[in-house]
Amino acid sequence: MNHLNSEHVFIIAEAGVNHNGQKDMAFALVDVAAEAGADAVKFQTFDAPKLASKSAPKAAYQKLRTDAAESQLVMLKKLELPREWHRELQAYSQKKGIEFLSTAFDTDSLTFLVEMDIPVFKVPSGELTNGPLLWQFARTRKPLILSTGMATLSEVEQGLAIVAHGLSADAEPANMDEVWRNWSKAEKRMALCNHIALLHCTSQYPTPVNEVNLRGMDTLASAFGLDVGYSDHTEGILIPIAAVARGAKVIEKHLTLDRTLPGPDHKASLEPGELKQMVNDIRALQAALGDGCKAPQDSEWDTRLAARQQVVAARGIAAGAVLERQDLMTARSGRGMSPSNLWGLVGQIANRAYAAGDVIEK
Repeated sequence: MNHLNSEHVFIIAEAGVNHNGQKDMAFALVDVAAEAGADAVKFQTFDAPKLASKSAPKAAYQKLRTDAAESQLVMLKKLELPREWHRELQAYSQKKGIEFLSTAFDTDSLTFLVEMDIPVFKVPSGELTNGPLLWQFARTRKPLILSTGMATLSEVEQGLAIVAHGLSADAEPANMDEVWRNWSKAEKRMALCNHIALLHCTSQYPTPVNEVNLRGMDTLASAFGLDVGYSDHTEGILIPIAAVARGAKVIEKHLTLDRTLPGPDHKASLEPGELKQMVNDIRALQAALGDGCKAPQDSEWDTRLAARQQVVAARGIAAGAVLERQDLMTARSGRGMSPSNLWGLVGQIANRAYAAGDVIEK
């Protein structure tokens, strides 16, 4: 399928690191995503020492839900998805009828995923400003989904400029001036259309509702003319459904087997039944949005005939009489002239005799 050029909302069930380093849990997350009807299940591929230094601090939400005394590096090491699991999970996902995706956080991991022929790459919010890695993502020529949590509009534009350079150049830029010169050409910017989707996101786990700022998704769409979506970290399913109503083409939502499990992301994730409900509600909403044409629906034609009124005689009218306003009224008749024609009949000659309640004929 074309993930970024479809009227179908592409729903990513983000397994992320919620496997907690346990293989059976990783496979169970695939089962949950497939059963819910998501389009893809996504994990994270990284080499912990390449992602975080020994001195890297944890975020506040990570300290709350993991051992506050351990470093970010130690935490990440426990949450790595071993390379040997990837192909097994990919094959299992295909068997279950769901796309297997994974996010790369370093060049070696990206190379590994390219070898697996991952069909679309998600760039996480933290890497939006990582120019060298972002350029490598662009060089894969795969469709890209860019999360924009924590970013300013100018940082999003810079990220897009780097991707545009990567799509057109064979060598890394010598400097950012080269990137911006490339970005100044309309055809280079147009190359991003149907190739990039931007996800509005708030990088807090869970995200308070008053920090969602869904209108930020509208700002991204207006600023860059690209498909937009929403990567959700709120509790519950209301906000991603609202995002679809505002035009999101991609929805990403974390899933877990149990929200009470230890780990940084479980608290902001959906449990199996909730994920299925979200998918079902999004599909129903998508059907309800329709094509925007204001016209009677197929099921309305019978109701239209029964519910609308027509012009009828308000009292007995003799053939050849001059019709007066008092002779005419409206009532549901199933046939006849529209009530809007009533005024134009006043002063005309009755073409036949009418009893009270008869449909007036032309």
